[in-house]
Amino acid sequence: MWILWPSFLMAGGASAIVFALIDPLDVVFLGHLQASRLTVYTAGFFLFWIMAALSSALTLRIAPRGVELDEFGDPVE
Repeated sequence: MWILWPSFLMAGGASAIVFALIDPLDVVFLGHLQASRLTVYTAGFFLFWIMAALSSALTLRIAPRGVELDEFGDPVE
């Protein structure tokens, strides 16, 4: 939940910003394949969501861990 929810919100924001500037009907794949608006919106959202989720997961993975305490409040070694 610490990864998917923030990345979902960022994907929504990124999609709103990108597709406010780019018309999906202007996007052409492989030089000649043109997709519908809904397909480009959906693919863009999921691409942004995956990128944001990977970024959040990597951040959580490399973040320093806190000190672990036992039931008496003493540090565990």
